[in-house]
Amino acid sequence: MQHLHMCLLCLIALAILSYFVHQRPSWVTENKGKVLGYNELQTGKPPLYIVVVCCGQRVQETLVMIKSAILFNYDEEYLKFVIFTEDGKGDEFREKLTDWRDIKPFTFDFEILPLKFPSGNEVEWRNLFKPCAAQRLFLPSLLTHVDSLLYVDTDILFLSPISDIWRFFKKFNETQMSALTPEHENENIGWYNRFARHPFYGRLGVNSGVMLMNLTRMREMKWEQHIVSIHKEYKLRIIWGDQDIINILFYYHPDKLYIMPCEYNYRPDHCMYMSICNMSHAGVKVIHGNRGYFHSDRQPLFKSIYEAMENYQLGSNANTEFLMPLHAALSVPSVKNSSCGKISSEVLKVANAVISKRYREV
Repeated sequence: MQHLHMCLLCLIALAILSYFVHQRPSWVTENKGKVLGYNELQTGKPPLYIVVVCCGQRVQETLVMIKSAILFNYDEEYLKFVIFTEDGKGDEFREKLTDWRDIKPFTFDFEILPLKFPSGNEVEWRNLFKPCAAQRLFLPSLLTHVDSLLYVDTDILFLSPISDIWRFFKKFNETQMSALTPEHENENIGWYNRFARHPFYGRLGVNSGVMLMNLTRMREMKWEQHIVSIHKEYKLRIIWGDQDIINILFYYHPDKLYIMPCEYNYRPDHCMYMSICNMSHAGVKVIHGNRGYFHSDRQPLFKSIYEAMENYQLGSNANTEFLMPLHAALSVPSVKNSSCGKISSEVLKVANAVISKRYREV
């Protein structure tokens, strides 16, 4: 009987050991020393990092952006949102994102980090343009464990899966370390070619609201040293803060930049005077309500899309609770008859395809 008890105890011990080997807790690390998150362990997928910087009255706008990324994550990638924000705003993000994580388990996680600028010059960098927007210039040294990420402004909405824009990383050649879209498509209304008092990338400059960043390559080329040097030389001649600095850097290093099509950063400038974004057959992929267009009636198409996403309750039927209300909002005469209203069908192309396919497969 004693021998039987010993065998039973051995079997129990082996079972416990097997559990810890195959069901490692979230603090277990890989051989490279990187800490694995709970969701990453469960899914077996590496994270796609999406980074945003939020200061001032931008918490709700940031949450709507995150919701759009989760809604259109049709491929069920493991998304990791990294939010740099001011003291006192972390709890607002944490409460809502924890609720959403319960609704959509194992598909995303988040991390909230404090702002951090170069010592001795924090105030100047923090107020370079919009409050704390320049934080993204220092991501290579702040996220040393991350190889690649997608940075977006708070006033961005995804209308396609993250995996769609992420595929551009695979198109980089051996020198390219970032991807951006052009600032303009037409010289007659371009800002940089008409007004800039500093060098800028290409013919019309680039917009920095949607930015793929290979941090490993940026660290190798000493990105932040270049950034600080450019700021020191040109700070009295720049208007758009961090975007101007990025333009200056890629003016001197054009071989390090990949240019994405305009539908990955579609803005009011693309439609308010005339349609100047030659989109692919798939239509708008990422929409950017810069200069407050998500919250004004100047081009109501942008406000309608934002409000449809804001009102959508994550986890509810996306077809009846998001897509159908959006169709209705874009059919209102004030939207249809506006300059940008003419591209309503282009906005809905990916949404129609992704959401319809999702419900056909259920």
